Amino acid sequence: MKNNLTRLYQGNLLLSAGTGNDSVVIQDKLFRSDRIYWLDRAHNDPHENAFFDLMDRFVSHLNSTCYTGITGYEFHYTLYEKGSFYKKHLDQFRTNVSRQYSMIMYLNTDWQLADGGELCVHHADNNLQNIPPMNGKSVFFKSSELEHEVLVTNKPRMSITGWLKIG
Repeated sequence: MKNNLTRLYQGNLLLSAGTGNDSVVIQDKLFRSDRIYWLDRAHNDPHENAFFDLMDRFVSHLNSTCYTGITGYEFHYTLYEKGSFYKKHLDQFRTNVSRQYSMIMYLNTDWQLADGGELCVHHADNNLQNIPPMNGKSVFFKSSELEHEVLVTNKPRMSITGWLKIG
C-alpha cells in the first residue's frame, strides 16, 4: 500500500485535506497541511481490497467480542510532506457521532526520532504521549475521547488513516 500511496503522490492525485464533514469542508493550511486519497473498493486495487477484507474481519471480531455495533468504516491514504502538521483536534464531529474509533497504520520505513511527525496524544490528566510513526505500527482509540495532533514532520510521513463507524 505504501507503493500505491507513493504512486498517487507522484501522479499528483492526493488532495489537500480539510476539516469538517460531507456538507462543510474547510481548507485551513494553518490547522492541517496533509494530503489524502480516499480508499474505495470501487478502485478494485488488490492491496486495498485485501486491506478492506482485513478490516471486515477486525470489525466482525470487535462486534462479536466487544459488542461495539460498528456498521462501517472509511479510510484514506495520508501523506504529510516535509514541514506538514495537524493541530490538536478530536476525530468525532460535533454534529455527527458516527465515528466511534480512529485507526492509523504507519507506512514509514527507517523512521528516526529526528524525523518528527509524532502523533501527540493529549490525555485527560494533561499528560502528553508522543508516538513515532514507525513502519507497521498501528494506533487505535476512541474518536470522541482522545484529543491529538500530528507534530511537524521533517520528512514525508505516510499512513492509512480511518474511522470505524456506527449508524
